[in-house]
Amino acid sequence: MSIQNTLKALSDPTRREILNMLKKGSMSAGEISEQFSVSFAAISRHLSVLKEADLIRDERDGKYIYYELNASVLEEIMLWITDLKGETKND
Repeated sequence: MSIQNTLKALSDPTRREILNMLKKGSMSAGEISEQFSVSFAAISRHLSVLKEADLIRDERDGKYIYYELNASVLEEIMLWITDLKGETKND
């Protein structure tokens, strides 16, 4: 995992909104795209960046691709930030 790729992916508000949507469960690219007023190609690029950062996983089901949140990467980032702040479990 590259923290730089992860932070870059998280820096975009559209990608953060996609992650929020995927908290509720897996969604197809079409279902995700319907929630935004940008092109399907733009959403596809956002999904690609999120996947490259390992923040989401995809699974093909017939002609559809379903995306789901990969929370383990977010947990690693949270641990890194906590360590960076110098907090302990007792803080």
